[in-house]
Amino acid sequence: MSRVKNIISDSTLTYHQQVLALARLAENDDDSLPLEPEFEQALKDQTLCDLGEGRAPYRPRYILPDYRILMEKGCSFLGLSPAADIWEACNNLLIMYKHVPSITSFPVYLGNFTDLFAPFDKDEQETRKALKMFLLHIDKTLTDSFVHANIGPKDSRVNRILLDLTKEMQLAIPNLTLLYDPKQTSDDFAKACIDCMLATSKPSFANDVMYRGDGIGEYGIASCYNALKIGGGGYTLPRIRLYNVATKAKDKDDFLQNVLPHYAQLMLRNMDARIRYIVEESNFFKCNFLVKEGFVKRENFTGMFGVVGLAECCNYLLGIDDPAKGYGHNEEAEELGNVIMDKLESIVKAHHGLYCEGCNNQYVLHAQVGIDSDGRENSPGARIPIGVEPELCDHIQVECKFHKYFVSGIGDIFRFDDTWNNTPEALLDIIKGAFAQGMRYFTGYNADNDVVRVTGYLVKKSEIEKLDHHEASLNNVTVFGQGARNTAKALDRRIYDESSRK
Repeated sequence: MSRVKNIISDSTLTYHQQVLALARLAENDDDSLPLEPEFEQALKDQTLCDLGEGRAPYRPRYILPDYRILMEKGCSFLGLSPAADIWEACNNLLIMYKHVPSITSFPVYLGNFTDLFAPFDKDEQETRKALKMFLLHIDKTLTDSFVHANIGPKDSRVNRILLDLTKEMQLAIPNLTLLYDPKQTSDDFAKACIDCMLATSKPSFANDVMYRGDGIGEYGIASCYNALKIGGGGYTLPRIRLYNVATKAKDKDDFLQNVLPHYAQLMLRNMDARIRYIVEESNFFKCNFLVKEGFVKRENFTGMFGVVGLAECCNYLLGIDDPAKGYGHNEEAEELGNVIMDKLESIVKAHHGLYCEGCNNQYVLHAQVGIDSDGRENSPGARIPIGVEPELCDHIQVECKFHKYFVSGIGDIFRFDDTWNNTPEALLDIIKGAFAQGMRYFTGYNADNDVVRVTGYLVKKSEIEKLDHHEASLNNVTVFGQGARNTAKALDRRIYDESSRK
């Protein structure tokens, strides 16, 4: 059966999912962007991965418009005037979202709701009604869990309404992150966010102080947990599978001195070629209204160098067969992890990135969340493999050793039982301590939730069950959640109970 026939006969796909699948088929089959033969071989060997970006890139992978311009000036191309009330603010944003592309064909960044809606919050009941319809509209039309919004760092009535609605509606879309700053985010607001996180798997907590200390400037958290410049974004996100690369090396020294640099340079050259094509050949930066009206600027984009499989790479190079005795439980393995990341960071920083002047002409490291085809051989980013997680405090201490490298995003997911619902202040103390030690991003959820965090995105377990019964799911990424559950045991993380507080 042809690939086209497979798509149009698949009972688990909605009409719009079929349209997107057919479009991706055309993009991937084109040969507009020539690839190095060695890079093509690396894709086949699964040492490198292009995350399905295709051979005809016609827009950047991730786009973070400055929606404040929409609120202040409106949009000429869309015929939108500046909003005068909460209803017009919601309506203008919903219209705008439909015209913001990405690799998923849905907007990966919806803006900071705290900033966007606070000026229009005049009546609590009216704001609540408008935002409830706004969130429902997003969930039913932007049907992809990589759609992401931010709140904070300061508290507001809009934030409390959003948290209340998030708990009430139990929606997987949009993803949500609190930009947490201990000097601006009150403990009361942070505990309200924790209460919501345990009930709905969102919001996550981003270490705002750490991100701003990196010199990234005004940024947003998009897609899973990708930190990128507002008014810019990420051109591309290929990945290096470190475990698979390690299997090509004779030993640890050969890996560090020869094999790792070889594959890293190969990937960097491919990133150059893809970015050059997007900027010079495609029409996005030449004529898209987002560029013409200043919602995004080309110089604020960068390339993202994705990493997966650090844990398994370290264990393999040290000859550790039992993951319970390796990375996450073994100081030698973690020290090797730092050596590997130091090497990789130096290679990426030494490379002159194309068309990313606003990011110091450098590409940035990203701890990619993984895909279902990675299986259990390449854990997401620098995470400890699922099934061998240590005690909570030990888990956090290991993670904190690696978050410094990943300016464009890294995070881990912690699964909790019901005992934490009664003491959000205890979890807040843990988050504060983790951020003080260098953790960049923290997220968690209750093991009994229907809405759960898979690798970085959210799905409903009830929707995965639909796919199990060959029924369609409205959320495009439910199928990824199903695959991650089946191949990587992504829903089987350790459950941290009351004893973990000690």
